[in-house]
Amino acid sequence: MMELKVFKFGGASVNSSAGFRNVCGILKKYRNTRLMIVVSAMGKTTNALEILLKHYLDNDPILLIESFRVIKESHFKVIGELFPDKTHPVYGEAESLFDQLRGYIRKGHLYDKVARTYDFEYDQIVSYGELFSSCILYNYLNSQGITCRLFDARGLIMTDHNNRDSRVNWEKTAGMINKSVQPWLAGSLNGDVALTQGFIGSDPSHNTTTLGREGSDYTAAILAYILKTSEVTIWKDVPGVLNADPKWFRNPKKLDTISYREAIELAYYGASVIHPKTIRPLENAGIKLYVKNFAKPGAAGTLITNIDSWNIRFPIYIRKENQVLISISPRDFSFIIEENLSQIFTILAKYRAKANVMQNSAISFSVCLDRNERILADLIEELSVDYEIRYNYNVELFTVRHYTAAAINRLTKGRLVLLEQKTRQTVHLVVK
Repeated sequence: MMELKVFKFGGASVNSSAGFRNVCGILKKYRNTRLMIVVSAMGKTTNALEILLKHYLDNDPILLIESFRVIKESHFKVIGELFPDKTHPVYGEAESLFDQLRGYIRKGHLYDKVARTYDFEYDQIVSYGELFSSCILYNYLNSQGITCRLFDARGLIMTDHNNRDSRVNWEKTAGMINKSVQPWLAGSLNGDVALTQGFIGSDPSHNTTTLGREGSDYTAAILAYILKTSEVTIWKDVPGVLNADPKWFRNPKKLDTISYREAIELAYYGASVIHPKTIRPLENAGIKLYVKNFAKPGAAGTLITNIDSWNIRFPIYIRKENQVLISISPRDFSFIIEENLSQIFTILAKYRAKANVMQNSAISFSVCLDRNERILADLIEELSVDYEIRYNYNVELFTVRHYTAAAINRLTKGRLVLLEQKTRQTVHLVVK
């Protein structure tokens, strides 16, 4: 049987008409390979839809209409550049998707036995980004002589009801993929492409769910695991996995090869190059993961695979901005004990506030969180019922894997260190 590969193209890959053309050019280089393609939302569309969601929940019709207009115009600008023939079916298909979104934000829909929470509404609205991009890519590939079949990910990735971070029902998902995608790929010809959306799925009530921010990587891993592929390639706007984000670190170094375990550590601490849930199914099945630059498809990129030993030649830096450091102390200056920690973690879980780093002393527990204005005030208010709360806004969290003294000095010079935590391999620094 012909080899099968899974490719994931992120938002930067399809942020313009030139991006769509480049994706098509990459796929044409794999004419002798069966391809399963996962695509993210165009460019910054997810951010734009999150703004649309805010205006929707705020009942602000003027800003809501303006946000919708901007999103629609950006997509139809790309469509117009890719499809000069205004009678092409893509115009009607895209218009239909925008009509569906417009209908939802105008009056919503009735959902049986579903509480319409922020997280639920998020999944119904923000998921349109992937539907828009996949519609465009599907039509463009077919127009360029690449036979493409579009599969709706909501009919493939079956999840629970946990909106914005849904857990995959692997048994049902495997059943759906093996029923639809697998037979089509088995009967496809050289160069034919199966396409689906990243990030989205559906719950048992057939409502749209999402797999977590940047979850398209995870979608690719799910498909690769169930389809029993030998490798996955994530196409990004960087040369591979770097030892730091080039947006803030001058001349970062590319990691040619890293282990699954190291990739999991980096993803857990916030490295943006890979979604945290992506690695485990690939490791379990021994599937190689490549991270490559879509602007230089012939370059080697980074290979993530099962290696026993790894020669660590330099530190790896991870930076998380816009953090808040919260210090929690009992009002009577008693010790922080297991009972206190259980209550604190229950409150954090209630607000889905992920602890990026935490540390406790005899009478205080400190935790560094993403600064999420939507939940932060309520979180602090609830903690304040039983505890004395102090907090620092606008702090940064640096995590350094395989740190050196020079690496720590580089990050702390001229900064106030609010929290420092070391293990043998990793140091966390909360600085202001």
